[in-house]
This record gives sequence, C-alpha cells and structure tokens, in this order.
Amino acid sequence: MKMVKIYLFTRFERIWHWVQMLLIFMLIITGFEVHGFYTLFGFESAVKLHNFLGITWCILVVFIIFWMLITAEWKQYIPTTQKLFEVAKYYLFGIFQGKEHPIHQTRESKHNPLQRLIYLGLISSVLPVQIVTGLLYWTYNDWQGWGLTGFLDLQIVATIHFIIAVYLIHFIIIHVYMTTTGHTPTAHIKAMFSGYEEIPEDTPVAVWAIKKPKNV
Repeated sequence: MKMVKIYLFTRFERIWHWVQMLLIFMLIITGFEVHGFYTLFGFESAVKLHNFLGITWCILVVFIIFWMLITAEWKQYIPTTQKLFEVAKYYLFGIFQGKEHPIHQTRESKHNPLQRLIYLGLISSVLPVQIVTGLLYWTYNDWQGWGLTGFLDLQIVATIHFIIAVYLIHFIIIHVYMTTTGHTPTAHIKAMFSGYEEIPEDTPVAVWAIKKPKNV
C-alpha cells in the first residue's frame, strides 16, 4: 500500500505534547515517592520537585488553552457521533482482522469520534480536578487564612489527587499502545516528531496535494 504524507501537527503542538508528556511522567514519579512507594530523590526533594513540575504544567496548560483559542484548534475536540460506533467496532474487532480504519485523519479533523470523547473528558473534567486538587494540596498551610479548614479535608483532597493520577497512568498505557496501531508500529509516534502523518494514497483525503504551511 503506497502512503502519502499529510501535515497534521504544528511545531508548537508537537512541542507542548512532548513537554507535557515529560512533565506528567515526572509528576507521577515524584508523586508516588511522596506517597512512600519508594525512595528516589528523597522525600523533601521529591516534594519540592513535584510542586515545581506541577506549577510548570499549569503554566503550560494556560499556553495550550490560549493557543487553542487563537488557532481554533479547540474545534478538534467537539464531540460527534458520526461513525462513532464504526470506530468502536473497529478497535474491538476490525483491527484484529486487518480491516482498514473507518476514518482517516485530515488537518481539519485530527481525532476520530472516540478520541474526541476521551480527550474532551480529560480536558473538561479529569485534568481540571487534578490541577485544582494539586493546588489545594500545595497551599494547605493557607487554608485557615482562606477559611477552608472546616470546609475541606486534606485526606480527601489527597485521595482524589492520587486516584486521578492512577487513572492517568492507565490512560497513558492505553494511549501508548494505541500509537502502535498505525500502518507500522512507529508511524504515529514519528508523526508527533515530524508533524507528518501517513495515509493510504487511494483515500479521498490524499487526492489533493498537501504541503507543510509556510507560516507554521
């Protein structure tokens, strides 16, 4: 099958993807050390590093949101039911039968319907709760001055923060596995470095010539 390259992921998009991956990975490592699962940096150093990484991640999220708003990339996450069940059926059965994916990526639609629902859930609920609980955890000594001591419980905040971290670990494992389901095991990973995704030449998307935008 002859493949054609299309430019999907901009430079900034690729940079924040890998930086965010590194930050989340290090947050997980230091977070589990803070909870006493092992000793790597030392408790005090792990706490300081975890707090620094968390604040850095919050700053990055602000830049990502701003970028999505000014570039209209937020539209990539609008949910749709069009071919949703076909995509779900493909991942449950079709992928193991060598069938073709029911949807091919385009610059205007990078994510399939299932991805849109999952990413929207992460962006709208999971990640905000993780960030808020992390900030509350970090500012615990200020709760009394803010009048939150009798309203919030540190153990509950810490538990929620930890449960979401475990959920994110499972998401990352599935996400990494899904990156290997392209026409080659490394095709999707390479696309997040180069910006170019490969699709079959005979698909409708590949009919028109696609070149890297000069202004990106």
